Amino acid sequence: MAAKDQDDLFGYSMYGGSPPAQRHSDTSKAAAESIRQKIGPLHIEILNFLAGRAGATDEQMQAQIPMAANTQRPRRVELTQMGRVVDSTRRDLTRSRRQAVVWMLRPTTTRSGLE
Repeated sequence: MAAKDQDDLFGYSMYGGSPPAQRHSDTSKAAAESIRQKIGPLHIEILNFLAGRAGATDEQMQAQIPMAANTQRPRRVELTQMGRVVDSTRRDLTRSRRQAVVWMLRPTTTRSGLE
């Protein structure tokens, strides 16, 4: 599959060919088109980041990768929808002292069936 046809980590499009955009907004449409071919590499960046730790909040990912919130969060949501990233059930405080989900890679099952 050509790189231009690969919209996500697994070679198929979550969005039917183009990321979502606000129909009434030319800037939203332009942003969606701009990110289309970057989605797969951004997914990999987040997965690689999470692979090296027990989890992270969106805010922690944004600071450490670094990646803008309006880029990171949608990519993490996509990875969650794909089942690659899950809620760890742990919470951590944000800079504003609010509770945030600590996201982690989905645990893999070993041959014995144990995680």
